[in-house]
Amino acid sequence: MVRHVGIIACSAEGAAECYRILCAEAEPVLGAHGNPQVSLHMQPLIDYVRHLEAGRADLVGELMLDSARRLQACGAELLICPDNTIHQGLPHVADRMPLPFLHIAEVVAEEAARRGFRRLALTGTVWLTESDVYPQALGRQGIETVLPTRAERAEIGRIIMDELVRGKLEPSAEAYFQQVIGRMAREDGCDAVVLGCTEIPLLMNDGNSPLPTLDSTRLLALAALRHAVAA
Repeated sequence: MVRHVGIIACSAEGAAECYRILCAEAEPVLGAHGNPQVSLHMQPLIDYVRHLEAGRADLVGELMLDSARRLQACGAELLICPDNTIHQGLPHVADRMPLPFLHIAEVVAEEAARRGFRRLALTGTVWLTESDVYPQALGRQGIETVLPTRAERAEIGRIIMDELVRGKLEPSAEAYFQQVIGRMAREDGCDAVVLGCTEIPLLMNDGNSPLPTLDSTRLLALAALRHAVAA
């Protein structure tokens, strides 16, 4: 038996990439053309944005919970959410989640610890970088979280919300990420970078990043596959 994976989606680009990786990486495990059953539910992105802008992580959590219940009704047995930012809503509803849930930051933190990283640059939306989602998960592994400057966080957030979530991959955006990551390697002593927005790996990877990358999208998809097959 292979568990049915439910994806709580937030942005189309991030959810689609996670779904693609989950299915593409299943063949070596499940054989030719094999993949787990996958269901996806997506609330309107604007609903999440309104609650984030209002500082209402509790209402972000309620949207996640609504998706979780809909996925359970579709037969899902395991839940993932390929969106780092909205994980700040999870503590408000974790005790009501109807199915086992893989936490993206915990998956990344476990991989960072396995690879021996100790001081991580965190990239993502302003909402994510100014939350405790990653500091808590990384802290439990004894790993330090380092943030870009306030101005850098604002520009990275703009790139994500104005470009990446719309599938726009601009050379200027790639250059800016390289500039920020390179500075954090030189000045802040970071030994790796968390691609803490599920759209960032569409733009950045180990081939063009000044630091080794922790691709949250890919790591979550692979963790979901492992848990689905372990059943």
